[in-house]
Amino acid sequence: MYRKFFKRFFDIILSLLAIIVTALPLLIICIVVKCDSKGPAIFKSQRIGKDGKVFNLYKVRSMTSDAPDNMATRHIDGKKYITKVGRFLRKSSLDELPQFFNVLKGDMSIIGPRPACLCEDVLHQLRFQKGVYAVRPGITGLAQVNGRDVLALDSQNKVELDEKYVEKITFCKDLKIFFKTFIVVFKAESVVEGHGAETEPAVEITPEEISERYGQGVSTGEPSVREEVEEVAVAEVDKEPAVDASEEGQE
Repeated sequence: MYRKFFKRFFDIILSLLAIIVTALPLLIICIVVKCDSKGPAIFKSQRIGKDGKVFNLYKVRSMTSDAPDNMATRHIDGKKYITKVGRFLRKSSLDELPQFFNVLKGDMSIIGPRPACLCEDVLHQLRFQKGVYAVRPGITGLAQVNGRDVLALDSQNKVELDEKYVEKITFCKDLKIFFKTFIVVFKAESVVEGHGAETEPAVEITPEEISERYGQGVSTGEPSVREEVEEVAVAEVDKEPAVDASEEGQE
């Protein structure tokens, strides 16, 4: 019941409250970002969400306007692209505040596997295999409170935690992750900002390629190729006449 109904109910209530409470701080942050460097204060980054659909994730801009698009920070030179204000925002996770709008829209949940950039192909393959994309991604999750950026360098371990979370989603587990997130952020634990520690190469991939590889619809909500094939197969089976058990035994 919690997973199917109350989780989404709490997401809507908490995201609404968070948007109201953080409206003024977010406005001030946006003004500071605009004064610090050129470019929009809020930017969009394509991520993979529930059922493999691609959506636009909102963040406060923490890098220069000429930074590579849709790339994980650990794949690029952080010293070159991350701004002075941006470094503080990322360390404090204040750059994630606009994602409460993603939660309200239904793209994300407060708690869930952290949505990854399109370039993280190894991670996406493992997540599809383990059924992680059966749930909405979250602003924070089990992996984030057990390693944050450092754990992200090892897709296998990260997906194991994602899978563990998805297997059994409970209110108590979400509550524990929620409060532990504040502790992790306050201590600024395991923060890696593009220091060349990445062990898995970035792979340029488009939403259309994701749809083709994994048989999932993209952000338009169109049915996947796999779903269409399955529907045709089911229809063909329904057309076949049932075999009488007595006749089968006589053959």
